[in-house]
Amino acid sequence: MSSLTAVLYGALAIYLGGWFMGYWMGNFALLLLLLSLVTFTYWLAEKLYFRPARVAAAARLEQQDAQRRAELQRMGIDKVDGDLAEARQRVLAQPWWLDWTAGLFPVIVAVFLLRSFLFEPFKIPSGSMIPTLAIGDLILVNKFHYGIRLPVVNTKVVANHEPQRGDVIVFRYPVDPRVDYIKRVAGLPGDEVSYLNKRLAINGVEVPLTPLPEFYDDDSMRYALQFSEKLGEVEHRILVDKDRPGFIPAVASFPHRDACRYSAEGVSCTVPPGHYFVLGDNRDNSQDSRYWGFVPDRNIVGKAFFVWMNFGNLGRIGSFH
Repeated sequence: MSSLTAVLYGALAIYLGGWFMGYWMGNFALLLLLLSLVTFTYWLAEKLYFRPARVAAAARLEQQDAQRRAELQRMGIDKVDGDLAEARQRVLAQPWWLDWTAGLFPVIVAVFLLRSFLFEPFKIPSGSMIPTLAIGDLILVNKFHYGIRLPVVNTKVVANHEPQRGDVIVFRYPVDPRVDYIKRVAGLPGDEVSYLNKRLAINGVEVPLTPLPEFYDDDSMRYALQFSEKLGEVEHRILVDKDRPGFIPAVASFPHRDACRYSAEGVSCTVPPGHYFVLGDNRDNSQDSRYWGFVPDRNIVGKAFFVWMNFGNLGRIGSFH
């Protein structure tokens, strides 16, 4: 068993190393599921076989020691060398390969359940959600707000709230579901969403904008126009680059492409049932539904709601809208 455990840990190290080096895409949810199943197998074997076998061996050791002492006493020898307690402790001790498998099962399964059904951490990799979220923000995502989904397959089994306009959601990128994206919900199923001349309209009504002082982006070292926008009940900030054109260039084909109409002014789409139209708050620096289409409900991971750490700026810690 020690050799098998060493092989399993070697395979895990190769998988994690290749993932870290970028040789292949990792699937953390699947990895946690597999680790939970493997460590559970070891834990069950420890409870049902290995632990009872060690207890039985310790009992035999005690019995043999008692017989030896009784035999020596019959021979008139009362003082017997040997530390039975230390020997018994060694017999009962878990070997290293059980310490690192069965011993880790409660921790791994707790992390798996917490991450699958309650909260999951994510790191913001790009500036598409500036100024709401910055590059390097470590955020928490509420996994049960939109319903309980089975881990790995992401199938909803218990419904809860539906996504609302203005929600910031994490979802599996429709073009490549192995990648997680974060954007803001602009259009619900059945909505007519227009983004023309850099003005957002829902069902023919322009979304209210209030001008704010210009925003300076440290990464691009440029100023951008900043507005307060109200989507549904959520008021948040957006950025607009006055030097970028309003039209959407080089749009690839995507599911329900016929529900969108592109022009030199921008795009208008009718959101199909079971789908959502999402936008980045950094409107001219965001790859979103204007470019690759709608987010199916089955792709939604959860609702983002809290920045729990940014190592470059601790002042960013807190909730956001």
